[in-house]
Amino acid sequence: MRGKLLLVVGLAAGYVLGAKAGRGRYDAIKRVTGKFWGDPRVQRQVQNVEGRAKEFAKDKAPEVVDFLSDGAKKIVSKVSRSKSTPATRSATAAESASASDK
Repeated sequence: MRGKLLLVVGLAAGYVLGAKAGRGRYDAIKRVTGKFWGDPRVQRQVQNVEGRAKEFAKDKAPEVVDFLSDGAKKIVSKVSRSKSTPATRSATAAESASASDK
């Protein structure tokens, strides 16, 4: 709850400060951040991080596939144990009915 409150307060403060600064200040901030983001040194670091992230994802993909398939198998086995097929249910119902007739 405290985190949500801080988020709302932060958004409200940002809105008020942004409204007071006006469009000119917004454009100036946008221009400066654009220059920063376009800097070759920043882009070089971004590419390094992207490369490491891609390599990490490639390394971990088989583990993720195994984890997900094991989880799916567990869920399927639990569901199949807890529910009977419609044919089994109707056969069981027929057996119950014939037993009660006797």
